[in-house]
This record gives sequence, C-alpha cells and structure tokens, in this order.
Amino acid sequence: MVAAMRTALTIAGSDSGGGAGIQADLKSFAAVGVHGTSVITCVTSQNTHAVTSIFPLPAAEIRSQLRAVLDDFEVRGAKTGMLYSAEIVGTVADELRDTGFPLVVDPVMVATVGASLERDDFRDALVDRLLDRATVVTPNRHEAERLAGLSIRSVEDMEKAARAIRKLGAGSVLVKGGHVAGKLVDVFYDGRGLRHLGGHRYDKELHGAGCTLAASIAGYLALGQSVLEAVESGRHRVASGFLTSYRAGRGVEIINSQYRPDRFSVVNALDEAASELTRAAPTPFQGKGTVEFAYALPSAAREEDIAIVRLRVAKADGRLEPTGSASFGAPPSVSNTLLAAIGEDPETRAAIHLKLKTRNAGRLRIGGLVLVPRVVKGAGVAPDVVVDAGKDREGTMMSVLGRNPEDVVRKIRRLARAWKP
Repeated sequence: MVAAMRTALTIAGSDSGGGAGIQADLKSFAAVGVHGTSVITCVTSQNTHAVTSIFPLPAAEIRSQLRAVLDDFEVRGAKTGMLYSAEIVGTVADELRDTGFPLVVDPVMVATVGASLERDDFRDALVDRLLDRATVVTPNRHEAERLAGLSIRSVEDMEKAARAIRKLGAGSVLVKGGHVAGKLVDVFYDGRGLRHLGGHRYDKELHGAGCTLAASIAGYLALGQSVLEAVESGRHRVASGFLTSYRAGRGVEIINSQYRPDRFSVVNALDEAASELTRAAPTPFQGKGTVEFAYALPSAAREEDIAIVRLRVAKADGRLEPTGSASFGAPPSVSNTLLAAIGEDPETRAAIHLKLKTRNAGRLRIGGLVLVPRVVKGAGVAPDVVVDAGKDREGTMMSVLGRNPEDVVRKIRRLARAWKP
C-alpha cells in the first residue's frame, strides 16, 4: 500500500499573475514536499504592476470548498492569506473551529504593488474571530502596526508589537522586519521568550515573499517540525527564493516560490573544480595534510547545506588529488568560515580551506584581493581570503572564498602568480 503524502491547506486569494496568493502557496507546498490543497477566497485581477479587480467569492462557496477538503484529506498544516472581509473571516473561523492542525495566519492587508487587499471590517474580525486559532501569525511592519495599534520604527518597536499581538490570542508571532530600516531582523515571540532572527537584506522588492514564507512554514509544520523549526526553515526557503528570484512581467520581480535545492549540480560543480585545481595545483598553497574544498546551496544555513570534497598532496609529484567525490556535510573547519561569509554576502558560496607553512604565508602578495584575519559580522561583504596564523602551530590556516568553485580556482591561481618564491 502506498503511504499517504502529508497534506497542507491554503485558504487565500487567487493571483492571476501567478506570483502570490494561492499560486505561490501551492508552489511552496510542492517545494517543501507536501501535497497542497486550496480554498479560494477571492479572485483578483493582478500582475506585477497592479491589482485592478477583486472579486470575493460568496461565503457559501468558500464554506463548500473547505468542507470538501476537510472531509477527504488529513490536513497536517494550513495557512490563511487574503481573507479580505469580516464575512470571509467568520466563515473560515467557523469551519476551522473543531480542527486541530497547526494554522499559520498571514494577515494580508496590502499587496506588494500597493493595492489594499482588505475591507474596513477585516482587521477587527481577524482579531475577534481567527487569531486565537493561529499557531503563528506572520505580519509585516504595516500589518503589525494595524494589529498592535502602535507605530513600528525599530526592532524594539517590533518586540512590543509581537507581545501585543500575542495577547490578542495567537500562539506565537513572527513580526517581519523587511520594511524596517537597518539590518534585517525578524522578531519571533511565543510567550516564553523573544528571539531575533537575522538575515541578509536583499536590495529588491519581490512579489509573493510573504505568501511564500507563510505557506512554507505551514508545509514544514505539516511535516512535523516544531513552530520555531518551521519558522527557521521557512525563512531559509524565502532567502533562497530571493537569491533565485526572476522577472516574468514588466513590473516587480517574483520570488522563486518553487525553488528546490539542486544538490546534484552543487556536487558536480565541486568535483569539476577539484579536478581543475588538481591540474593547476600551486605548490605554495598545499602545505601539509588535507585540503578541504566546499560549495554551499543557495542561502545555506547549516553544515548539511554544504558539499565538500577533500584533496591530499600526492607524494610522487606534490600535486593535489581528490580522495573521493564530493558529498554534503562539511566539517566546522570550513563551514564556520563559509557560513559567516554567506551571512554577509549570500552570493559567496564556495571556499577552499588549506594550510600553509608559515614561511610561505609570509611570502604571499595579495595582488588586489581582500585579505582579512576573519569574516567581520555586520560588514555586509565577504572577503576574498581569510588568513589566521594562530590556528595551528605547524603553519597558517587560509580560506579562499568565492561565488562558486570556479571563482575560487581563479583566485588560487591569482595568488599563485603573486607568490614570491
């Protein structure tokens, strides 16, 4: 008997442009690895420029859709998006009252292109009827201000809003900081403690980011993750979606809701670059022991997101040779530096970690590359080379960073040409 696939549910509006709403939610569910079901609340006429029309479905039709899904599927996680009016909020709240699966409430009020997606009675109905059913609510700055009734200009204001919104009945709150000036910080509060969840601020305004986050969180909850785990996993997916966003219409770009990590391409690119490095191995950079060459998935957040291939110095001619094929799961020796660099510049995804004899390190001429003793948190940039002479008594540890393995090989060659024998 074939095992049933975990099922998630989205209750939201339809986006004719395909970048947000139901369309983004279903793509996000598929990318997370759950079956997606849907209840459409409104049909919108919109594209990457504007929302030109909103047609709310009759409450009876929304109720019929919900009952059809809940009568047949074992929903393990759900999210609400555009609910638009008090009538729709009440209908959804009534139908979900006796359900027990986790619910993510994305309090959609304004579209990315600036159009209002709510009626005047929506906010109060959401607070009175649905927030106490929410496992987590995910407001942006504008939505958090409306729900909490206060102005948000700083992270401290976000904290106050998170506490205020949770008092309205939500199990936990994620106040998103994308529209708050300064370093990107989301504030998570579950009644036990406040957490600041940092990230890279991308210089782009994307269609569908909020929908993708809420749907991804719901999908991970359906897979059995805890609330905080699902939030962190969802944020990771959104970061990857920002990094791989695309332009389909003539307006704003669209987040890549359907992005799924291509592990084969990462491993293949790393193996090919390792082979190229073997053919052009510069003697002064080999040192002793194993050389670790790593390549991360887009917006990697943990060691298991990083593939690594190890090379050793062949005794016959002193050249490098791989000890095997690349695989995922990099050790701290290389992942710590690479993850720190990714935190400052997500396009930096590759690194080689090696040891130099101290006398060779002293002969290096950097040749225009940026060399630092460590990656500086908050700098917003990743260096080309990180050198730390104090890590090992036998020599100097060096990491060469790049956007991909080929970029690292080019920098290694550049350093080799600049080396003073």
